[in-house]
Amino acid sequence: MSIITPKVHSDADIQQDVMDELSWDPHITVSDIGVSVKEGVVTLTGLVESYLVRLAAQNAALRVKGVHAVANDIEVRLHTSAERTDSELALAALYALKWDAAIQTDKLDIAVSHGYVTLKGEVEWSFQREAAERVIHRLAGIKGVTNWVTIAAHATPSDIRHKIEKALVRNAATDAHKIYVEVHGHTATLKGTVRSYAEKSAAEQTALSALGITAVNNQIKISYEN
Repeated sequence: MSIITPKVHSDADIQQDVMDELSWDPHITVSDIGVSVKEGVVTLTGLVESYLVRLAAQNAALRVKGVHAVANDIEVRLHTSAERTDSELALAALYALKWDAAIQTDKLDIAVSHGYVTLKGEVEWSFQREAAERVIHRLAGIKGVTNWVTIAAHATPSDIRHKIEKALVRNAATDAHKIYVEVHGHTATLKGTVRSYAEKSAAEQTALSALGITAVNNQIKISYEN
């Protein structure tokens, strides 16, 4: 009987794969971005013309097998034609939030300083918090987003933990038997092992969907030998 040995992804392999993935994304000019890798942690550097491109580069790197984390040190350098005043950005953000059906805007506050947008306030669900940030990501002229929006609590930590565990079992993209959940306040902590970053991310998104959860401390480890 033959034994298949899993391929070990060296830092050099991961670096090349990240470069290839960046080249594959039509939003990204790969010559603008530098990639370095140490023990599966990717560091991105360089200058790009929008915050959306900065995020696209980060997401591209996270899609690569063998990547454990990404340090995004890419800077946003706006073209003169894309520059907006803070007042213009604040007004654009307000209208963008109001026109999104998924977001409760009556309890949200927007602050803009030198192109950086800060969101504050309270919503009922984590998906509304994420939707608010996603809407702002797409605005032309922003340099960054800080999301301080919180989630209203409606259940005990024990109730939330049980609901997350059941949701993980229902999710076909996760191996729930190897994931452990702890809830303290509004934060869920995930532990255990999974087979890929995609599975780790799916578990995190499942936990974020729980009512009352504002943050996930994802300590799940990736074991490609599973």
